[in-house]
Parts: sequence; C-alpha cells; structure tokens
Amino acid sequence: MNASRRFTVVEHLSNEELDDAIDVAQKADETRLVRRLCFVKNLYEGKTQQQAGAAVGVSQPTSSRWARAWNQDGVEGLRPRFGGGRPPKPTPAQWDEICTLLEDGQPWTPREIHALIEDRYGVTYHPSHLARKLRASGMHYAKPRPMDPRHPADAEEILAERLGQALGEDTDEDEEDPVVLGFFR
Repeated sequence: MNASRRFTVVEHLSNEELDDAIDVAQKADETRLVRRLCFVKNLYEGKTQQQAGAAVGVSQPTSSRWARAWNQDGVEGLRPRFGGGRPPKPTPAQWDEICTLLEDGQPWTPREIHALIEDRYGVTYHPSHLARKLRASGMHYAKPRPMDPRHPADAEEILAERLGQALGEDTDEDEEDPVVLGFFR
C-alpha cells in the first residue's frame, strides 16, 4: 500500500514570478520567507508535501501548514507573522532615560519603579531582576535617611566623655591643642 497522496497546488505565480519573489525576499533578507517559497517551488516541480518539506528541512505537519497557507493567500500567506522570542525590553536609550528619571525624582520605592517602567514602556520585570539591572547601572535601593537612626541625639557629648575616660583625663574644649586619635593597621 504505497499510495502517496499528491497535493493540488494553486499556482498563484508562474515559475519565473516565483523565482523573482525568491530573489526579492533574499535581497530583503527575509530568510524565513525564502525557505517557504523554495518549499512551494519544490511543490511546483511535482514533489509531494513530505518530499518538498524534507528538501527545505521541515516536518510533514509544517509542510502541510505551509501548503494550505500558500493555497489560501499566496506569498502573503507564507510571510511570517510573528518574529518569535520574548517581548521587547527597553532599548539602551530608553534604559538611560529610566535611570535619569530615577536619579531626578528620588526617592523611589521598588513598587514605584516597577509602575513607572510598566506605565511608560509596557515592560514588566521580576523584582530581583530589576534590582540586578539597577545595580548594573550603578543604582541601589536605599532608604533615604538624613541621619543614621541608630545614632543617639547626644553622640558628640558621649564621644567627648568616653574620650576623656580613655585618656584618663577630663577633656576641656577650651584647650589649644586638642588630642587627636587615629587608627592604623
């Protein structure tokens, strides 16, 4: 039972027009369209879908899909509709713009940064990835504090008192030559 099913190909273009379409697609650097048009050329030469698909390196289901697309819409039916891959992320120029906005409008919370990027560019990042991208750009999340909250209000007085105790004398602020301590390795 060696019945090979032949597929009826609608000849939207003549052989010469098909060759011209392949040349135009090659010049336009549309490699995926060139491959599909070569598949159709093999069908024009009388090959089965499976043989034509094998000649350009695609599976039988893909060759059936391409043949149906050719019969329905011709060259436009074979033109790839999706570029593939992940959705685009901000370009380097857009990322520089984001960094400038973040530097100018400080302070920002991580949530506000996510909202800004999503609203302005339609791009979402995982929080840890966004933190990595910001660090790579020289930015870091930090809580803006005018002073260290662990710092006691009378820190200078405490230092003066402890310094006097360490030197074994009472320090007097009116002295001509104050004692200066340094720490060396």
